[in-house]
Amino acid sequence: MINLLERLRSGEILVSDGAMGTMLFERGLKSGDCPEAMNLSNIDVLEDIARLYLDAGADLIQTNTFGGSPLKLASYSLSGAAPLINRNAVLAVKRAVSGRAYVSGSCGPCGKILKPYGDTDPEAVYESFEIQMQAFAESGCDVICIETMMDLNEMLLALKAAKEKAPGIPVMTTMTFEATPKGFYTIMGVTIEKAARALEEAGADVTGSNCGNGIENMIRIAREYRKHTALPLIIQSNAGLPLIEKGELVYPESPEFMAEKAKELVDAGVSIIGGCCGTGPAHIRAIRNSISTTGIR
Repeated sequence: MINLLERLRSGEILVSDGAMGTMLFERGLKSGDCPEAMNLSNIDVLEDIARLYLDAGADLIQTNTFGGSPLKLASYSLSGAAPLINRNAVLAVKRAVSGRAYVSGSCGPCGKILKPYGDTDPEAVYESFEIQMQAFAESGCDVICIETMMDLNEMLLALKAAKEKAPGIPVMTTMTFEATPKGFYTIMGVTIEKAARALEEAGADVTGSNCGNGIENMIRIAREYRKHTALPLIIQSNAGLPLIEKGELVYPESPEFMAEKAKELVDAGVSIIGGCCGTGPAHIRAIRNSISTTGIR
């Protein structure tokens, strides 16, 4: 495949996949279970999900490794299995896509609060991310996506680990923001400007936001990012904020609505558009069709 960053530099608009958790719950994952444990016993499920997103038109497809760092897996007594969990997930997606999409190694927060606000030493967090990034590199990820981060310091540790242990693999960094009367902030008080400038300086190849917002807020977030960085942008929005209907969690934004709004993300300068919580293959297919006439900026 053509190098991902070359395609972005040429002005091409790419589509990433949608939610992983939503798809896993539909396939038997129970609340409170470890999603990454499926990488040890249900590889066929991972391949099936990857094929569905591939068929929907995704150019980048994530691995089931959001909680794949040893510190996060320790909550399920699986920290020692971290290398195998991450490798299995990468190889499952590689088998499913057969070179027709980029395999994106997903890395989420470690689940701990760093000192001085919490009790976890930054060095322990860094070492945990090193193990995950090493597994991504050894198993052949095409790109690494460090996502849903709210603590900039944790994000920078994960980015450093990726650059050290997976040199040459592009790294995407997405943070999660909340709307406030004074603008968008992470729950740790990080602004878009601070995140954009710090991550570009630290060597991120692509930056942006995922989760926490529907697509309309994400358009605002994208416009703010564009003011503060020249890096390619990635936006993966939820299908709106979840509602409870008849005892079930429902995400209100339809594939058609998100697809129409995706055109505004392109206008805002976003290079990679996908989905997060509540989105599935139908959303990705609609987004793919919506921007296919745009092609190159």
